[in-house]
Amino acid sequence: MDSLVADRALVRRVLKELADIPYSYGALEKRILFDETTDNYAVVTVGWEHDGQRAHGCLVHVEIRDGKIWIQRDGTEDGVANAFLEAGIPKERIVLGFHSPARRALTGFAAA
Repeated sequence: MDSLVADRALVRRVLKELADIPYSYGALEKRILFDETTDNYAVVTVGWEHDGQRAHGCLVHVEIRDGKIWIQRDGTEDGVANAFLEAGIPKERIVLGFHSPARRALTGFAAA
């Protein structure tokens, strides 16, 4: 299996596991969005809070670009980068895209 196919399968698996964790409050659901044409993958939250407020937002957004996994948004408690590390992706292939380029150089992950 080539590396792009393997990366896609891994990203789908990690995001599905994340989406399967239920919220403990409100009528909230997580929806997974996969676009293999552009290699963008996301988990969004939709539903209603206990106070009647509408909830809709991006929890996680990941891109596969230039052989690396770019985390563009991470609203998880544990950090989705840790799930990729546990799955065997080395830090040199994970970019914390939600940090500025200058700050990325200090994280121990790939700068770009």
